[in-house]
Amino acid sequence: MLFLLRIIPMLLVMGIIFFFSHQSGNTLYLPPLPGADKICHMAIYGLLAMAVLWYFSPAKQLPLVKVALKTVLFCLVYGISDEFHQSFIPQRSVSGLDLLADLVGAIVVCMIWLNSRKFRVSLESWYRTVAKKLKWVYIKIKYNNESY
Repeated sequence: MLFLLRIIPMLLVMGIIFFFSHQSGNTLYLPPLPGADKICHMAIYGLLAMAVLWYFSPAKQLPLVKVALKTVLFCLVYGISDEFHQSFIPQRSVSGLDLLADLVGAIVVCMIWLNSRKFRVSLESWYRTVAKKLKWVYIKIKYNNESY
């Protein structure tokens, strides 16, 4: 059960990406900075990469490089599907530069993750804290249901 908890952040970020890519072009307001849309793409796909790394990392004790490569591939495939999805939305279009920005965001986070043990440990620490609290809640609910 607690392993399934790892998929929630990944699905949440994917849902946010889908929501924003489903908006028509005239409803999105970005800061008037050059390249603001590319920065947003890099940031959200960097966040997706963090969530995917957190999901994949403890699964099968894979080498770190394999986990990072799977994460980048996952983000790339989701980015391609996102660009395809945008092709059906009014005033939106497919952009190779957006896909490149998505890929750069995922690669940057994976490179930091690969080269920073502290970053990896903090992700795991957060998971363990949440898992312990959820286990405590689960036990408390189970105990309360059995006492009736």
